[in-house]
Amino acid sequence: MSTDGYQTYYVPEKSRLPIFMAIGLAVTVIGAGTMMNDLTAGVEDSSAHWVMFTGFIIIAATLYTWFAKVIAENHSGLYSGQLNRSFVWGMGWFIFSEVMFFAAFFGALYYVRNLAVPWLAGEGDKGISAMLWPEFQAAWPLMETPDATQFAGPKEVIHPWGLPLVNTILLLSSSVTVHLAHTALKAGNRARLKMWLAITIVLGLAFLGFQIEEYAEAYNELGLTLKSGIYGSTFFMLTGFHGAHVTIGAFMLTVMLLRAFKGHFTPQEHFGFEAASWYWHFVDVVWVGLFIFVYIM
Repeated sequence: MSTDGYQTYYVPEKSRLPIFMAIGLAVTVIGAGTMMNDLTAGVEDSSAHWVMFTGFIIIAATLYTWFAKVIAENHSGLYSGQLNRSFVWGMGWFIFSEVMFFAAFFGALYYVRNLAVPWLAGEGDKGISAMLWPEFQAAWPLMETPDATQFAGPKEVIHPWGLPLVNTILLLSSSVTVHLAHTALKAGNRARLKMWLAITIVLGLAFLGFQIEEYAEAYNELGLTLKSGIYGSTFFMLTGFHGAHVTIGAFMLTVMLLRAFKGHFTPQEHFGFEAASWYWHFVDVVWVGLFIFVYIM
């Protein structure tokens, strides 16, 4: 504490970690984009998935190194109350940016369902179907696209009361278990903290496993692919990005579990855990929106 009543504010030294993170994100996006293009083009032998996997490895290694550095700085007593408040604001704004990210995709879904598809069917003052696709009928899910030759619609869609319902139960249950872990931490019960946190991670991994199974069924049996019109592309963009966020959240919670086994956190000082739990709750809320607006409605 300085003599004028203000706390000192620790400023980290220069780091190359943001550069490595940018490289990892770029490699991942290039690999994912190439892989999606290969899937729509029917290319079977492609190394795009290895490029994406390499990007994941770079991101995971960078995050691990970054987390370790921040944890070491915290345990060295370099962080003040003022800096901790900046962490709270930073995490809050980060989650807000993620809310806006998904809001854009939900907005695109609304635009397609309620405006673009009816216009293609000739409805409203912007209807154009009479000139281009006179036999096209507006419906959602869009099973028959205007240009069925190039973009054949899906044979069937994913029914909400199968795997999507199971995944909804898993994620909602994981919100409860991570809250119980937080409650145990504040009560100083480290055994229950580890137990509930481990259960949360298992539920998250089970969700990802069922989502992979759902994607395999969509591609191999239902004809629901990225190439099956606007319904297929919006379905995979929304659920795919959510799955990526579940993966990130599971990684964060795994780091918190390892820290708990190392004896980190106290009932008074545990913002790292709180930040990860905030993110996990956000991911769960987004899934509820997806379950309602993508699968049910």
